[in-house]
Amino acid sequence: MTEHVPQHVNHRFSSLDINRLGLWLFLVSDASFFIALLSSRFFVVGTSTPEHVDQVLGLGLTILLLVSSLSAYKAEAAFEHGDIAGAKRMLLATIGMGIVFVAGVGFEWHEAFKHFPPSTGFGTVLFTLTGVHVTHVVTGVLTLGFVFFRIRNTTEIGDNQFAVEGAVKWWHFVDVAWVFIYPTLYLLK
Repeated sequence: MTEHVPQHVNHRFSSLDINRLGLWLFLVSDASFFIALLSSRFFVVGTSTPEHVDQVLGLGLTILLLVSSLSAYKAEAAFEHGDIAGAKRMLLATIGMGIVFVAGVGFEWHEAFKHFPPSTGFGTVLFTLTGVHVTHVVTGVLTLGFVFFRIRNTTEIGDNQFAVEGAVKWWHFVDVAWVFIYPTLYLLK
């Protein structure tokens, strides 16, 4: 009688695959958090938006983040094609736009305090949503900065592939979150 040796398929996942899965799971859970915050707007203040909401500033911030998403994409594409210098330039451009975005929200808060302080329903929603989002933007800026310093002296992709890919996906997530925040806070009447 011959012994039966089972044939098992080798199901090994690379650390890159595991990192990608972990990132996507994190992004989905974070998206759930933003959905809850966005939903709270309707429970706290309904669908009305006060007249003093600066729609022009909100639109400007939205355009800035969308352009920064393009520069982040270009950074990742440049890195994947071995253009490390181009990747660094695009990372710095994205970081710069992120910093300008944070400053723009700071200006918005300064003006918003005059019309709807945090003690009002709309103020609570505005400062909570934009505050959580700005925290994500700052985290994104710091992450992109870390990636910039990680690749600054490299000449090849090597172990940096997921660092760049993960940071850029995070940045895109932050941008997409704002695309939902903008109409929820600024455009509803």
